[in-house]
Amino acid sequence: MLSAHTSDQVRTAEAALMAKLPHGTLMDRAATGLAVTCAALLGGVYGSRVVLLVGSGDNGGDALFAGARLAARGARVEAVLAGTRVHEAGLAALRRAGGRVLDIRAAEDGWRERVRALLGAADLVMDGLLGIGGSGAPREPYSTLAGLTREASGRAAGDGPLVVAVDVPSGVDATTGRVEGEAVEADVTVTFGTYKAGLLVSPGARHAGRVEFVDIGLGPYTPEPEVTALTGADVAALLPRPDTTSDKYRRGVVGVAAGSHGYTGAAVLAVGGAVRSGAGMVRYAGVAEPVAQVRARWPEAVITELRPGQGIGEVGRVQAWVLGPGLGTGPESLEVVRAVLASDVPVLVDADALTLVAQDRSLLRRTAPVLVTPHAGELSRLLGVPRERIEADPLDHVRRAVAELGVTVLLKGSTTLVARDGLPVRVNLTGSPWLATAGTGDVLAGIAGTLLAAGLDPYDAASCAAHLHGLAGADGPLSAWDVLEAVQGVLRSLLESDFRSR
Repeated sequence: MLSAHTSDQVRTAEAALMAKLPHGTLMDRAATGLAVTCAALLGGVYGSRVVLLVGSGDNGGDALFAGARLAARGARVEAVLAGTRVHEAGLAALRRAGGRVLDIRAAEDGWRERVRALLGAADLVMDGLLGIGGSGAPREPYSTLAGLTREASGRAAGDGPLVVAVDVPSGVDATTGRVEGEAVEADVTVTFGTYKAGLLVSPGARHAGRVEFVDIGLGPYTPEPEVTALTGADVAALLPRPDTTSDKYRRGVVGVAAGSHGYTGAAVLAVGGAVRSGAGMVRYAGVAEPVAQVRARWPEAVITELRPGQGIGEVGRVQAWVLGPGLGTGPESLEVVRAVLASDVPVLVDADALTLVAQDRSLLRRTAPVLVTPHAGELSRLLGVPRERIEADPLDHVRRAVAELGVTVLLKGSTTLVARDGLPVRVNLTGSPWLATAGTGDVLAGIAGTLLAAGLDPYDAASCAAHLHGLAGADGPLSAWDVLEAVQGVLRSLLESDFRSR
């Protein structure tokens, strides 16, 4: 399992470790790892052009020492000094290795064009402006330098320098992932000692690029993490497996209450997600139009057609419910929601059911477990908070949702988060932007419902479902049906994989 920590936790751990080591040891370890990573990215170090953006803190020192190592191997290294202070030992090391320095602290207005020219000619830019202590919008000249770096990197064209962030991209809050102003957009972030929570959570994760970890010996000094992420091995260990005593009931019976006259496809996709992820049995309850579609596509599902005034009691015994995809928000849908939430089994509440319970949050107060699976818009209705605030700081708002609603929350978005009271927030590391298409959430609901019915608690069921769903949607372009068809293969691959050597 991957663990991530807050800025305060990292500082405390670093202080404890530094007290036992000779002065400068940690920076030497960090700079060595940083230089090795940059050398690998460059391919050939000799003759390459490297620009260091150097701030006042230890990240600036890391960049200077790493730059010195690259200069010693024949790179042309130029450091742009932007902070009120500079790490003198690192600067001296860079100069001894032949590196050059542009000190914009005392430069006149023309420094912007000089920096723009340097960045435009660079093969690699190392961002050492701000470290884990940075929060809020970067002040000048850091803000301008971050903007110039983004301009030079030419991400859309792919013809600019590689941008490597030192520990955390400048402008990204290392604890929360918030981005409140201009921020560096890195291709790679080289982080030291432990992962920083803000590197894994959007919007910070979008600025971090690929995160490379450098072990500097901090592990024994870090406390319990506030953010974690499951690996493939973790998910494989949690996934339920049938044995010789299994039958369809022991494997888990999933009830799906989804679909309506206007949204038949949601029922088909949610039932399909449950079927394809290994449910022992799927019982579907819905009105006539989606019933016809589900019956035609999933003959293995046991179907109950709901007529006006009919409850869910005739559906039969289930071990978990998936409630809400395409259900509609009218009075009859509300009655279905009330009936399902009055049951004594775990319930996954999604889509239209979230809209209905947002009007009466007391419906979520039940003794059996509840897993809600909102996107930012749905969570905004549940919490009465603008969507933009949730997207700016999803980590804070998913924790708030758990505290206010008393449920497990899977918050969908560019970073999917799973939160439960008293446990670290889990970040899902699989998936891609191709999953941002209609219907994929219905498939996710079906997968998670299967895992709930199989006996996983909502925290693990949501985490594993998000991982599987992300793997199924990793390659695009794709539709929700493509994701559905990939689920079975992804599940089989995980169940058959041997992670012991990983």
